Amino acid sequence: MFLFINRKEELEFLEERHNKHSFEFIVIYGRRRIGKTELIKNFVQDKTHMYFLCNKAGTNANVSKFKKQVARFFSEPEIATDNLGEIFSYIAPKAKEKIVIVFDEFPYLVEKDDAIPSLFQEVIDEVLRDKNIMLIICGSSISMMEELLGYKNPLYGRKTGHMKIDFLTFNNFNGFFPNNTIEENIKIYSILGGVPFYLEKFDSEKSALENAEEQILSKKGTLYEEVEFLLKEELREPDVYKNILSAISSGSTKVAEIADKSGIKASDMDRYLKALIRLGIVKKDIPVTETKSKKSLYTIDDNFFDFYSLFFEPNRSDIEIGDNRSIKNCLDKNFNAYVGKKFEKLVRTEMLRSMCPFKATKTGKWWGFYRDKGKRKELEIDAVALNETTKEMFFVECKWKALSFNNSLNILNELKEKSPYVDWNNNIRKEYFGIAAKKIEGKNELREMGFVVFDLDDFLAL
Repeated sequence: MFLFINRKEELEFLEERHNKHSFEFIVIYGRRRIGKTELIKNFVQDKTHMYFLCNKAGTNANVSKFKKQVARFFSEPEIATDNLGEIFSYIAPKAKEKIVIVFDEFPYLVEKDDAIPSLFQEVIDEVLRDKNIMLIICGSSISMMEELLGYKNPLYGRKTGHMKIDFLTFNNFNGFFPNNTIEENIKIYSILGGVPFYLEKFDSEKSALENAEEQILSKKGTLYEEVEFLLKEELREPDVYKNILSAISSGSTKVAEIADKSGIKASDMDRYLKALIRLGIVKKDIPVTETKSKKSLYTIDDNFFDFYSLFFEPNRSDIEIGDNRSIKNCLDKNFNAYVGKKFEKLVRTEMLRSMCPFKATKTGKWWGFYRDKGKRKELEIDAVALNETTKEMFFVECKWKALSFNNSLNILNELKEKSPYVDWNNNIRKEYFGIAAKKIEGKNELREMGFVVFDLDDFLAL
């Protein structure tokens, strides 16, 4: 049984729409395994509804299957037509109370018959528009679902609401692994990100790495071919995209570097990177203090893809023949540093606002450089929060290790030395400095000195 965790806002949105005595057309989409179907099933379980799962058999086969479902729903003979408009005309007058009609994996219909959007446009405009019916279409093909929402599509302007279902946040992990330490859950987050289906596959009685070795890095694992499948579902050149992801994961973050490492022309990189960004796999970053910048860096935003690209792909040949020595050596050497990178991301994206001594209007990362005797010196700050109105800035360094009082103080003083190079608001601002780590000795003393200090115990309390 699938464990349904959170999605409170999404359910509230659907409930609000359902309570309106009017026609509702809701579009729900998001990457495969993200929990769309479970959200819908949880929403409709106490409502009058028809749930229809589309397949790739073509329009005639799907319409025939849908007619049978309609007949069972009303306990009446099957309607003698294959016209969608007539089928919905048969359903509409019977909606004395609100009926929810769900077409899940709607793109399967569209990819076999490009007339489907026009047929549904006609159904909405001519049959359903004034009826007490809630029509939901749902799909995992992000490109196709976003195309359905586009200006040139027949369904454009018909939806009354839409939702792109995103990853679960880290504070939901305790629902999946209630007996884990926060450190172990951060390791799981680093491997899987917030995809519910993946989280369900990890055994709460085993460590993060033991689960990864069984479910991802073994040919018998449920998630062994997951990246391959997802790329083939969405993209025409999956091997090219895997090369790009491997390049980024290994440290190439600029377009020229990624092109050189992956063996792809730099002039072609823009379309490849845009496709990966659209799918939520890759993120384009600029320093938090800027709105437009030539300093753009590309990182893998999907933790599962990052883990796969860094650890699985380079060792694929050995894994295929059942020799796991190379992957174990790679994990021994690099996994802790990898988790450190994801801890930094977690602090920046989910914890920074709670740490911040003021109300942040923007959060992110900062990088830049200065010149010392003509030599270029690179600088980077892990996490930065700012308030554009009050002109306040909060700088944070993240360390995935235990720190002594002196270690922490040295890091904080180095952070102070970096801050004048951050050009923002003409450098007229109030500044705060902080540190986040696994464990920090002397937290109270550091706080008395005016620093913001958080370790895993503090994050657990949050």
